Amino acid sequence: MRSVPALVELGRQSPVFRLRVLVFAALLLGLNACGLLPAEIDQTADWSATRLYMEAKSAFDDKNWEEALKYYQKLESRYPYGRYAQQAQMEVAYAHWKDDDAAAALADCDRFIRLHPNHPNVDYMYYLKGLITFNGDLGYMGYFSSQDQSERDPKSAQESFDALRELVTRFPESKYAPDAQSRMDYLVNTLAAHEVHVARYYLKRGAYLAAANRSQYAIKTYPNTPALEEASYILVLAYNKLNLTELRDDAERVMRLNFPDSPYYTQGLDPKKPWWNPF
Repeated sequence: MRSVPALVELGRQSPVFRLRVLVFAALLLGLNACGLLPAEIDQTADWSATRLYMEAKSAFDDKNWEEALKYYQKLESRYPYGRYAQQAQMEVAYAHWKDDDAAAALADCDRFIRLHPNHPNVDYMYYLKGLITFNGDLGYMGYFSSQDQSERDPKSAQESFDALRELVTRFPESKYAPDAQSRMDYLVNTLAAHEVHVARYYLKRGAYLAAANRSQYAIKTYPNTPALEEASYILVLAYNKLNLTELRDDAERVMRLNFPDSPYYTQGLDPKKPWWNPF
């Protein structure tokens, strides 16, 4: 930066000289804005597709996700139709997931499925979509408090179930299908338990009609899940609070038929309180 005397001296120059200085400065600014001045040199500028992929894969194997993504993105932009491009697209999705960018990972999966619907490994991309949303956004507090997934927003669980169902339906012989089916069974139980959590909340708040409706939905939608027993019991209590004695008796008869030894008959929703007083 010029000193004050230097600036004073510049001001004493002829108008033509000052004009030349200003034009030169504007030219430098214009070149810099257009990116024509040399910036940071890209060391990978002359790398082949093979070298870019090997560097990316090395970082990937070392779980250096940020570095791997940098090389994968250069590879895809420079060699979009090369033999490494499709493999890189799959690995980018996984790297984004592990780099805690679930939204980008899901977008990568959807893009790959859209561009390569007949790829021999497209089943993996459906499986990866299911894994990305399987636990949703549990967060640190939920992790350390061992929060039940059924107590959270079921959106992620539903998205995971849909992706895994697509895999199992379209690729029943896939090596990922058995694990996908196990996860689907878990997710169905989770979604059913979520509905019962909501029904119990409504019951305790005195919203008996809402509790009955939510219980009925859980019973009809998830008939073979462990949550069915509690849903049936809440339905009996809700009808009783609504003074719908006929519906209450029907619901209790069905419950005793399906769960003759249910602990809810003696313990209720809270083992410390009588079954007829859930609050």
